[in-house]
Amino acid sequence: MAEVTLTIDGQSVKADEGMTILEAANAVGIHIPTLCWDPDLVPYGGCRLCIVQVEGLRGLPPSCTTQVADGMVVITENEEILTTRRLVVRLQLADHPVDCLNCRGNLDCGLQKLSRGLGIYGHGLPPTGREGTQDDSNAVFVRDMSKCVLCARCVRTCHEIVGVGAIELVGRGLGTEPAPFLAKDIRSSSCESCGECVVHCPTGALTFVNPHPVPATEANTVCPFCGTGCGITLGARNGKVVSARGNRDSPVNKGVLCVKGRFGSFEYVNHEDRLTTPMIRKAGELVEASWDEALELVATKLKAVKPSEFGAFTSAKVANEDNYLLQKFTRAVMKTNNIDHCARL
Repeated sequence: MAEVTLTIDGQSVKADEGMTILEAANAVGIHIPTLCWDPDLVPYGGCRLCIVQVEGLRGLPPSCTTQVADGMVVITENEEILTTRRLVVRLQLADHPVDCLNCRGNLDCGLQKLSRGLGIYGHGLPPTGREGTQDDSNAVFVRDMSKCVLCARCVRTCHEIVGVGAIELVGRGLGTEPAPFLAKDIRSSSCESCGECVVHCPTGALTFVNPHPVPATEANTVCPFCGTGCGITLGARNGKVVSARGNRDSPVNKGVLCVKGRFGSFEYVNHEDRLTTPMIRKAGELVEASWDEALELVATKLKAVKPSEFGAFTSAKVANEDNYLLQKFTRAVMKTNNIDHCARL
């Protein structure tokens, strides 16, 4: 791919042809504020907060949709740009509830961070009084459309990443909001409750019913629910797993999780009924045993089994090496081909 050289805020920047100004600026650590832009989504150009000044171009084009060109000279911040950005944020605030302390998105809100970054602590405009849809029909997340900033990140996520298209921008003007088909509740839609829309929402318009506590430590692992092998990052606190999120560095899922991976991949770890030691039945009751005792019992039982009476069923939840060893054990040791795998079904 051809490389171009442009100037951003007086700094010479090299970028690949086809990149946007925003991508080129991010690559060298030059901050341009955004609200609707998301690295996982196709540029939208809706919020107009990433506007810049480009020598030779009229107006203030959005940097998220404007591609770089050789010799381009870009200014990301001056008085005109700041005035326009502040006006955009003030208009957003006039259409937004002022209850940050009671909002689940508090301290993790894109609009809140933008206001603080631009030095805006009051919009000074007549409030619109927009009443958005309140929907708590879903078991894992809540929709409060009065806090929606119409960035369409949830809609685009559902279309571009998940491929379900459960929601769309519905209505016109002040009544526009992301909603399912025929504006019914989300439970009645084709939503799969994966939570990706919540993860990509920049405000408190979409929040989880049971937000995860902030973990003290995190570790990368593989989701155990199917054979896809999605990478997840588990968070621990006080000796317990308290959170799960997609691992963006995983080549399999690139941070995307389904409903099982996001909400069920760690709850069973802390369950009181989870087995943590081998159990052996003695006198009709299951009692705890050591691994040596359990393996000795299994070996004794297997020695007495005829090949025709033995069968093995492997799992997509374990490593390929483990599956290979089990089929080798079945064929070479137990002398039978009675082996199957759940991925065949």
